[in-house]
Amino acid sequence: MPPRRRTDPYVGRAALARWLADPDAADRADVRTAVRFTLEELAARAPGGAVEIRVPPDGAVQAVPGPGHTRGTPPNVVETDPRTWLELITGRTAWVDAVRDGRVSASGLRADLGPALPLEGLRG
Repeated sequence: MPPRRRTDPYVGRAALARWLADPDAADRADVRTAVRFTLEELAARAPGGAVEIRVPPDGAVQAVPGPGHTRGTPPNVVETDPRTWLELITGRTAWVDAVRDGRVSASGLRADLGPALPLEGLRG
């Protein structure tokens, strides 16, 4: 079953486009919408429950094929801030660089999102 979308893709893409045009001037509501849209997009393209991706305070999803979890702390967690997430998902920042710089916390054997990022078709 595909993940349920809460963000209208048209609205999400528009918010992401505004962020891409000028990340420093982006409206907080646009950032929140862009983060939620891109989290949902990742979950749709890499469905599963093996990794929990958290971008506080804007959202979280479970994605990536593999064994899921239902209770307690998940074994595979990725957490980052909204700006870093949007930079990763659009290819403005490489996964290895963000991890190395401490901008991403990734724990667990399946928590390497490098092969899944950036998502094609979101940059322009």
